[in-house]
Amino acid sequence: MQATRGSIKDFQAFKANDDAEALRKAMKGLGTDEDPIMKILTSRSNAQRQQVAVAFKTLFGRDLVDDLKSELTGKLEKVIVALMTPSNMYDAHELRHAIKGAGTKEDVLIEILASRSTTEMNHTKKVFKEEHGSELEDGITGDTSGYFQRMLVVLVQANRDPDSKVNDALVEQDAQDLFKAGEVKWGTDEEKFITILGTRSNAHLRKVFDKYMTISGYQIEESIDRETSGHLEKLLLAIVKSVRCVPRYFAETLDRAMKGAGTDDETLIRVMVSRSEIDMLDIRKEYRTHFGKSLFQAIKCDTSGDYRNTLLLICGGDDE
Repeated sequence: MQATRGSIKDFQAFKANDDAEALRKAMKGLGTDEDPIMKILTSRSNAQRQQVAVAFKTLFGRDLVDDLKSELTGKLEKVIVALMTPSNMYDAHELRHAIKGAGTKEDVLIEILASRSTTEMNHTKKVFKEEHGSELEDGITGDTSGYFQRMLVVLVQANRDPDSKVNDALVEQDAQDLFKAGEVKWGTDEEKFITILGTRSNAHLRKVFDKYMTISGYQIEESIDRETSGHLEKLLLAIVKSVRCVPRYFAETLDRAMKGAGTDDETLIRVMVSRSEIDMLDIRKEYRTHFGKSLFQAIKCDTSGDYRNTLLLICGGDDE
């Protein structure tokens, strides 16, 4: 994980007590001064924010997150609380939220499970168990069905081959198997897609996609589009896109969240916050390349008020 490609890094002149005092001052008395809250929390790394929360409790005997929740409202509250969630718990928290209560948020399951590395996935499973006392896999199987469920379960196993493992004979075999499982066959052999896309290394799969194109004359995405539908189709496409280029996948996800009538703010917040210290600079670059405008400008046009200003601070700059 290249932490250096994030838009948010450790703040060099960091003093947890100073930040805690500034935040308390911003929330004390009548009315809230949102400006320092946004500026402080978007210019500190997640690890530093956790230290500020400890300092806040030590100095004032109050819970920083509770205070923020009572002082802020709406989308601003959501993005600030997301920034305050410990980064190692964020995915587990979002997945829990996606499978809890009435209705499943399949898009959240797809986005997180399709894009995370084996190491990240194993970590999330561990945290999920510690935090919620149950296995992530059980939560998913209780809430999904069919081939969609089976593909998710394979991803949760996090047993993808390491990237060093590329076998040219197997590349040829996998490409042929996918071709036979889809384009050649009447109906689709979903199991082949699930096994190959869920267990081979990313480096191996990129070669398989190239070979597939040579054999079939189609991009693998076109075949998935034709051969599958619904949530399974979305999941398989998300895996392929993440295998090809994770930042591009997130650039597309952000664009979709801001497209058309109404903004999908939950997705916007989740991607901006979860990628802010990992690869936001790469996502911005991909966004500029593929959509002809900067991510900064897109957010600016699509959001408003302090919520917009917070997202722009997380974005970390304009590439126009």
